[in-house]
Amino acid sequence: MSTNNSGGGLSLRTGLWVAAGIAAIAGLALFLGEAQKSKWLGGGSGTTFRIGGPFTLTSHKGEPFSSEALKGRPYLVFFGYTHCPDICPTTLQEVSLHLADLGAKSDEIIPLFITVDPARDTVENLASYLSSFDSRIIGLTGTEEEIRKVTKLFRAYYEKVEATGDSDDYAMNHTASVYLFDSRGNLASTLSWQEKSSVRLAKLKKVLSK
Repeated sequence: MSTNNSGGGLSLRTGLWVAAGIAAIAGLALFLGEAQKSKWLGGGSGTTFRIGGPFTLTSHKGEPFSSEALKGRPYLVFFGYTHCPDICPTTLQEVSLHLADLGAKSDEIIPLFITVDPARDTVENLASYLSSFDSRIIGLTGTEEEIRKVTKLFRAYYEKVEATGDSDDYAMNHTASVYLFDSRGNLASTLSWQEKSSVRLAKLKKVLSK
């Protein structure tokens, strides 16, 4: 997380990021629509769209990680980056707390943190960053093309925001929700930083109960 920004620059970056994040959440919500809501409430779904799919990236341990490892397990996917000033570390901390709250059942869930900033988020940087959170969170990086493909699979949004003035720093706008998948690889719901902690935890428990 960057700590050398001026207060005004950080405020502007955070404001832009939050605004774009809210837009991305709204776009995802519109895409899921009433069919996803119905499914969460226990109804049927006539939709044929798919979120997610096969991919291979590199973990923060420097090892190949394939989506094959997710089969038969519920999992979380969060897109972010290590230089994120606020929402990313907050979300990863919330995920860590939820895993602790779930006790032994949390071992069934695979939590993934996929970078949208592979130019800076090397294996080493991801490993250092994730050491502050639950050790079960798996950081994933790759080439620009690999990241582009995986974000497309998950219908996630991201874009680079160049810094103003003389600074060579930059920010990344991106989808701010955590994707929650059941053990069959179907999107069950999303976890939002705008929700109450109890709501997010209830969604996790529901997926684990199936």
